[in-house]
Amino acid sequence: MGFDQVSLLAAIGFSGAALCLTLLGAWMGSRADLFLLNWSGGLAAIVVGVILFAMLDESYNEPLQWASFMAFLSGFGLIYGGSMQFRTGRANWRLVGFAVFAGVAPTTVAFLLGYSGIGTIVGNVMIGVILLLIAREYWTGRKEVPLAMTTGAMLYVATAISFFLCGFVLVAEERWVLTERPSNWAEDLNSIVAIIGLTGIGALSLGVNQSRIARYHHLQAQTDPLTGLLNRRGLAERYGAVTQNARSAVIVFDLDRFKAINDLYGHGVGDVVLSRFAGVMRANIRSTDIAARFGGEEFCVILQDADQRTAVAIAERIRHELAAQLFAAEGRSIAATVSAGVTVSSERGQPIDALIAVADDALYRAKTEGRNRVRSGPYPRAA
Repeated sequence: MGFDQVSLLAAIGFSGAALCLTLLGAWMGSRADLFLLNWSGGLAAIVVGVILFAMLDESYNEPLQWASFMAFLSGFGLIYGGSMQFRTGRANWRLVGFAVFAGVAPTTVAFLLGYSGIGTIVGNVMIGVILLLIAREYWTGRKEVPLAMTTGAMLYVATAISFFLCGFVLVAEERWVLTERPSNWAEDLNSIVAIIGLTGIGALSLGVNQSRIARYHHLQAQTDPLTGLLNRRGLAERYGAVTQNARSAVIVFDLDRFKAINDLYGHGVGDVVLSRFAGVMRANIRSTDIAARFGGEEFCVILQDADQRTAVAIAERIRHELAAQLFAAEGRSIAATVSAGVTVSSERGQPIDALIAVADDALYRAKTEGRNRVRSGPYPRAA
């Protein structure tokens, strides 16, 4: 193909080193993202492998080529583990170790027996296999960011194919024993694809990670940190001025005399009551329903496809379950109760704010009538 292989290897080395440092810097800014550290370590090993492979240009040395394959296999193994962490949050290091060992063992045996060509063929094939395993991780996780993850998977597949071709050419030429570093069209293609792959996969992976961080911060801004429920802002962003259909119901809860619990027993006990009540709400609604904490001791549940009778029954069930629980406070057990207001959208539908306002009025009636009860409001007037 007319390419200077040493120059291509140098380009791979510089690209890999730059990406390695970039990933390391990203990890130092977010120590929880261990996949960044593993990717960085994997690239460092690959760069070492590239340097060792390039050194074969001056004089062929079997141990040097073997060492380069050990670095490649170890590096891609770390990247495989990091890809698992990137997709699921954890890595199956036993599987990673098995994949790396499946490449290291036969490659080493072939080199020890003097069949450097066979060792090179096996090394290339097993690197390709590990790359396909990495591609599978990206493909499996494509729902998160479809275009970026699918493109990343395709780049890994293309790189795997280029390694397979390197082994195929040696098989076709029957080069079972090498006397010089392999230099052919497949090696040149492999170098070019590796450069494109390093640049593309690195940019895509960092982009997906930044997108994930942005979504996480956005979710945090919408979530109540104590209970894990949506906060008022999250509820507003999710529903806004959207008109709820005729079978949407809203329940507004307010813990009774909650300030007295905080004053008498401390905010620690109060936080336990709030968290436990959030759990009671979650346990009594469906996955399609929404629970939120407005702030303080006020909560809200939005039910989809529910009539007034169903909504009142759910509110009563939540009220009874909370009243049946006891909370440890200063060596004694205390109880907590809650009042609730319920409303259901009319046939024409209403914005969520209108429904909450009617439910609030019903809640006020529950409070003034003695607390620890559920009251329902009329249909709000259609806007």
